[in-house]
Amino acid sequence: MSEEQPSKKKKNQFTIMKDDSTDGHGGYGVGSISLENISPVIIDPAEDRAFVDMGAMHARSEVERRVKFLPDKEAVPNGKLYWIVWVTVEKKDFGSYYHGVAGSEIRVDRSIKRAYKSMPEHVNHMDKSMKGQVIVDHMDEHSKKLLGDFLRDFNKEMWENSADELKQAFPE
Repeated sequence: MSEEQPSKKKKNQFTIMKDDSTDGHGGYGVGSISLENISPVIIDPAEDRAFVDMGAMHARSEVERRVKFLPDKEAVPNGKLYWIVWVTVEKKDFGSYYHGVAGSEIRVDRSIKRAYKSMPEHVNHMDKSMKGQVIVDHMDEHSKKLLGDFLRDFNKEMWENSADELKQAFPE
């Protein structure tokens, strides 16, 4: 017999993670990278959806769970395409804005419980997003449109405050 659990409504939000290792204690972790302004957005082009999933910070997003990741894309020939897009938000005197956006591909085949992900690419894209770069040219047009619509709809003010380079990467 299984008990039904009440459904929990998920709310999309950009979470600010507080992990500032330079808070003055001078001990372990000083000088390490702070991830406090980055959020992973999952793009699922087959289902026409985009959503924030903080589990991706530790490879535990909804789409990454219960599969074994392999570094060879050919090992997952029937994998369903997803993108994990690292979105960095910064704040200036005029308000918050999307600072950097970089998308990384994953392929998931639930039938064989295997998936493809290039860890070096994910780490590099996360770093480049934090540095304010926009890396989405390699994404398919449908996925880019889903991402652009999500960023515009999520927070119009942050979208308006963002650099022209970022806006031009997502034409309407």
